[in-house]
Amino acid sequence: MSSMLMTLLSRLGAAAALLAAVAAPLHAEERPAKELFGAKTLPTVMQPQAYGSYAKGCIGGAVAIPTDGPAWQAMRLSRNRRWGHPQMIALLEQFSQDAQKLGWPGLLLGDISQPRGGPMLSGHASHQMGLDADIWFTPMPDHRMSAQEREQLPFTSMLDKSKFLTVDSRRWTATHARLVMKAASYPQVERVFVNPAIKKKLCDTWQGDRSLLGKVRPIYGHDEHFHIRIKCPAGSSNCKGQAAVPAGDGCDKSLAWWFTKEPWAKPKPSPKPVKPRYVKLSDLPKSCAAVLAGPAPSSEQAVTYGGGAAMAFAAPPAADDGIAAVIAADGGAEPAGVVPVPLPRPSLQ
Repeated sequence: MSSMLMTLLSRLGAAAALLAAVAAPLHAEERPAKELFGAKTLPTVMQPQAYGSYAKGCIGGAVAIPTDGPAWQAMRLSRNRRWGHPQMIALLEQFSQDAQKLGWPGLLLGDISQPRGGPMLSGHASHQMGLDADIWFTPMPDHRMSAQEREQLPFTSMLDKSKFLTVDSRRWTATHARLVMKAASYPQVERVFVNPAIKKKLCDTWQGDRSLLGKVRPIYGHDEHFHIRIKCPAGSSNCKGQAAVPAGDGCDKSLAWWFTKEPWAKPKPSPKPVKPRYVKLSDLPKSCAAVLAGPAPSSEQAVTYGGGAAMAFAAPPAADDGIAAVIAADGGAEPAGVVPVPLPRPSLQ
């Protein structure tokens, strides 16, 4: 065999080895954690435990809220994000009943968490421990929606988009205000995130107990839904909570900051392109590896809260839309939809 042929074969072999290495699947430790947790369709069978923090954690022993209840309907079922700590699911069921007593037809439930929590494939930085839940500002319709309706029903913004940070008085009602304040009234609720314009509207108009207004926190987005966050449950010793909200009703300089140019200024371009770094499994609490690898239940119904049957609307996970910025000042409250990337802000939350 000629030396030229041997050299050629050697180079072909090296190229084949390189291609095989590139084509080989990444180990779990090297893959983005959102892919690992987003691929799980059922929770881990274990005692309920929240691990880590709201924006860097996971949950074991999560349960699903039924897709339908007497006073709620779960939305966007293809996302498979109806899972949470039993205390969160119990609160949502209680809140839905209390909401009807306020004159609200019923709750439309948005994202809670993935079956095992962790980073999501799209849309959130928080919601990782099953202790966060989104509630639509759209009231529940007078019929049980089909899977297709739940996917396609548009959101309704409470803002007048022709003005800067202004609530649309044609849509916002006193019942909306009572609904948000009712959410803040539960002792286990730590924060309720709303758009800054909605917080200001409440500051200007709320006539009830204003001590609860402190829990209502202004944040980017959140004009089409509000976000409930509960405290670390008793027994979850590895759950990292947030600092208590500042004293007072929050209708002060911390709110006024949102109505300046600073929060909405465009960031200065980086002199060098920055390669995005995804959160990996090794970035999460060590217990999350066990949660990820743990056994699944026999069925979704077996781990649906209250034993209610859940409708199975299977669909592939949503594609990554790139919205995953962590707003550290509020422990991972996330933008809802595409919003300006905020500058670092004072720790006012």
